[in-house]
Amino acid sequence: MSIRFGSTLVAASVNFKNSTNLSSNRSRNCRFSVRSCVSESQHAHKLVLEVKERLAKDCTSLPIGKNGRDDEEMILWFLKDRRFSVDEAIGKLTKAIKWRHEFKVDELSEDSIKAATDTGKAYVHGFLDVKGRPVVIVAPAKHVPGLLDPIEDEKLCVYLLEKALSKLPAGQDKILGIFDLRGFGSQNADLKFLTFLFDVFYYYYPSRLDEVLFVDAPFIFQPIWQFTKPLVKQYASLVKFCSAETVRKEYFTEETLPSNFGS
Repeated sequence: MSIRFGSTLVAASVNFKNSTNLSSNRSRNCRFSVRSCVSESQHAHKLVLEVKERLAKDCTSLPIGKNGRDDEEMILWFLKDRRFSVDEAIGKLTKAIKWRHEFKVDELSEDSIKAATDTGKAYVHGFLDVKGRPVVIVAPAKHVPGLLDPIEDEKLCVYLLEKALSKLPAGQDKILGIFDLRGFGSQNADLKFLTFLFDVFYYYYPSRLDEVLFVDAPFIFQPIWQFTKPLVKQYASLVKFCSAETVRKEYFTEETLPSNFGS
């Protein structure tokens, strides 16, 4: 009886020590994790300031303010995209800021893109998807190349991206693109615009696109995609071919489902 009692005490003592060690390890890991996060944040902020100072010194012609050379949030985003390489971030950021200024992104409005909007070929959905992402929906069957000046389609594209990004909720920084390919025909193919679209995401809105759905793609679309795929580089990995049923079941609730995907 005493032996069993002694064994129990020993086991209890061992378990207590193990439990204490585990708690101590968790505490140390937690402190290490916090210190690591703080250290990474401080390092990132240091790099942001370095980029900001270099842009102020070497690129005085670039505008300042929101989306300008002193916009720390924008600088941090481009640093993240370039894996915190200062030189690469500066190169890409400089190009993006110049483009925004020349394209007059901040001057785009619903009135300025009305002709393209009235076609109904693209819009920002009024609800987020189930992952909390803003959604841009494109209906290529309503796009007729040459019907409008190509710049009008480009303006529509950029305006909708800006609008979608303005709807990002806290904790979310990417959007979902849905291409509803039902009714798509060869007359709707526009490789030049598709290339422009992915260039915009790569150079000017890097890492903002989380996923692209090609919905109910007809057979005629397959060779077009195979030709375009190498041109869009790594963004091709974001593409998912799926059905309208998948969109209904996996991406929205009954209350948030886009009307053109209703059963």
